[in-house]
Amino acid sequence: MTVKSLAIIGAVLAAMSALSSCGNTIRGIGQDTANTVNATQAAGKKVANSVN
Repeated sequence: MTVKSLAIIGAVLAAMSALSSCGNTIRGIGQDTANTVNATQAAGKKVANSVN
């Protein structure tokens, strides 16, 4: 193998690694957002129930 082919293989592996970590980060942000929405809705229900 030449140095050029090893460099290309290394670049592809690095890109795949970066993309997989981005996927995990995006998934985590989605979960955090869902938890925030659920907590906000629960707080709103508590406020609504305390008024009655």
